[in-house]
Amino acid sequence: MSAPGHRVESPAPAVAFIARRRVEFRDTDAAGIAHFSAFFAWMEAAEHELLRSIDVPVMATLPDGATASWPRVSASCDYRSAVRFGDELEIAVWLGAIGRSSVTYAFRFTHGQRLVAEGRIVAVYCRMEGSERPVPAALPAGLLARLRPFLVAGS
Repeated sequence: MSAPGHRVESPAPAVAFIARRRVEFRDTDAAGIAHFSAFFAWMEAAEHELLRSIDVPVMATLPDGATASWPRVSASCDYRSAVRFGDELEIAVWLGAIGRSSVTYAFRFTHGQRLVAEGRIVAVYCRMEGSERPVPAALPAGLLARLRPFLVAGS
């Protein structure tokens, strides 16, 4: 972790979606510091907020009756400083990359002007039928059009 008062040197891009979360008691460890695992739940919740804001369902029924969803294939988080019960986090979310069937989300957590953590999730757009394995599918053009405003190259 960085020293207290560490400033964010490169703020989130202007196209980022912003979500806010307060560190709840259930999110903390025995020392009263946000537990590392809470950041993964916060990233997923912020991703879902972004998708809802552009009318993209997390799970959708396709015209043929199959389900489309976004299984994760990679997730990581680097921690820079601690936050505690009651602290409010700002979570900036943007897209670092869009592939044929995948989306790479980038996350930046701040408390005030202090960088707390940076994370990344790669989700794959998949068709799911019954109990069959999810099958990656090309991102539909309409979906791509809604996602592209949040794409920041080189993030």
